[in-house]
Amino acid sequence: MAGVQSSSIPPSNVEYGGDEISALVLDPGYSSTRAGFAGEDVPKSVTPSYYGVLPSSSASDKLLFGDNSIHTPLPNLGIGNPMSKDGTVEDWDTAAKLWEYAITSRLTNAKPGNPMSNGLNDPDNSNMDVDIEGAENQEKPLEENPLLMTETGWNSGKGREKGIEIAMESWGCPAFWLARNGVLAAFAGGKATALVVDIGASNISVTPVHDGLILKKGVARSPLAGNFVSQQLRLLFSSSQPPVPLTPHYLVTSKTPVDAGAPAHATYKSFGPGIAPQDSFRRFQEERVLTEFKESVVQVWAGPGRLAGHGQHGTTNEEYAKTLPGRPFEMPDGWNQMFGAERYRAAEGMFDAKMALTDSENPSPQQGQTLPALIQSSLSQVDSDIRPHLLSNVVVTGGTSLLYGFNDRLNHELMALYPSPRVRISAPGNTSERRFAGWIGGSILASLGSFHQMWISKKEYDENGPNIIEKRCK
Repeated sequence: MAGVQSSSIPPSNVEYGGDEISALVLDPGYSSTRAGFAGEDVPKSVTPSYYGVLPSSSASDKLLFGDNSIHTPLPNLGIGNPMSKDGTVEDWDTAAKLWEYAITSRLTNAKPGNPMSNGLNDPDNSNMDVDIEGAENQEKPLEENPLLMTETGWNSGKGREKGIEIAMESWGCPAFWLARNGVLAAFAGGKATALVVDIGASNISVTPVHDGLILKKGVARSPLAGNFVSQQLRLLFSSSQPPVPLTPHYLVTSKTPVDAGAPAHATYKSFGPGIAPQDSFRRFQEERVLTEFKESVVQVWAGPGRLAGHGQHGTTNEEYAKTLPGRPFEMPDGWNQMFGAERYRAAEGMFDAKMALTDSENPSPQQGQTLPALIQSSLSQVDSDIRPHLLSNVVVTGGTSLLYGFNDRLNHELMALYPSPRVRISAPGNTSERRFAGWIGGSILASLGSFHQMWISKKEYDENGPNIIEKRCK
């Protein structure tokens, strides 16, 4: 009985054996960064991964984080993103500040300071020495919280080491773990073996997971994701006759209702020289309008067959789509129209490269980058014995997978590619479960009692350095 801990003695911080530890889960993505406490259903903090840059006369520019700051049209405001197009971190300094904001703004309060130095008890003499030692020993933001962080299946070794370095040295985390978001999305769906199809903002990725481990040689990815659909919409709008106006909300002061297809009747805001935001701000605000359009109008041709193919009606599916009822959409300046068959075109390039809209700056994608080709490529790299298990456990996640008709089309495509094994797609109907599957899997994992012995402690980090992440987090 010597090893049994008395219930009257609280567990030591190093063991994390009690239920009272408040582990944090951080899930950074290209479009948003999700953060929250382990054991909860959804992340409490969902912060845009975009940040504002205000040019400053001092050495460094002022950075703005959070929804409220980055949508206000301040003079010369530019918009940046610390993530690269492939979903890995490009600018580590800004990423660390953004993630810290995501955690401390909603989840952990600022640590209370010494009441003697709160400004109310200061003596009159202004020649007091500054307490340098106190400034150096300031408490770090996450000294009480172990942190589980997610990463892509193709994250580099250098990127993994940088992640633990920030957590341990900048934030003072007592313990850390790094988990692949493909594995976590499978856990969120209650599966240890699954084929995870993640359709995010910057990337589509297909990740085979077997017994809770990622099969690295089977990971496939391509850029035909949410941002690709937005770019297709821009091309669709500009090639329409007449062109569809794309005016962001911040440029509209007032508007008057007009008939469908009629020119907008609105008063527009004008910015004088030197007080207008930068072009990157306008493009970012246009993306918000495109996102609204994707959520309410864009539809994936559900099948059977492709949009360019011939259906059961004796005509091409695209011709048949023109006979279906349209969907209305109103732009911020009041211009509105019914969108018919063209609403299927924007997302068709994800499945059929020949149907993608192109121009000089946006060449046609390769057929190998489409979703059916990615799944084929991924499954061809894994053992044939486990392919039927993966096909019967296809987990769909990511915000762009919420496009209307997406799951039906994916099901038709998989049935056409693999007629004999049973194909089963698991895609939660709850939008937050679909958007936050990686975070939810991390929340489940970090709250398991059996996971407590897995954490990499601060002591282990101090002894081994950042490369311990390669040994421990496979």
